[in-house]
Amino acid sequence: MVIRSRRGESRLGCLVSLALFVAALYYGINIGEVYIRYYQLQEEMRSAARLAPSLDDQVIRRRLADKVDDLSLPVEAHRFSIRRLTRPRSIVIETSYSETLDLPFFNHTFRFTPRAQAPL
Repeated sequence: MVIRSRRGESRLGCLVSLALFVAALYYGINIGEVYIRYYQLQEEMRSAARLAPSLDDQVIRRRLADKVDDLSLPVEAHRFSIRRLTRPRSIVIETSYSETLDLPFFNHTFRFTPRAQAPL
């Protein structure tokens, strides 16, 4: 009969589980920040579109540019397209940009095209 000691096996399993949890948390936070910035910009664009009947295009562009600066987004995010349509009477605000995330074992470029539309 062979008797094996099981001391240490639970420690190793716990350490592996903890390492996987920390790695998932690290990657999740970094990737989540990219998406949070996108959603914050998109919400600012929707707000500007709702206020468009009382605002000039230059004012809208300036407010959105300030938000892009606050969020530390790439320079290409400053290129907003603001169109006021006649049929149906509405405003469309668009931009596109990409963010590159360089993490250990993970390099990816996220491409975003936020868009907002509201009636005038």
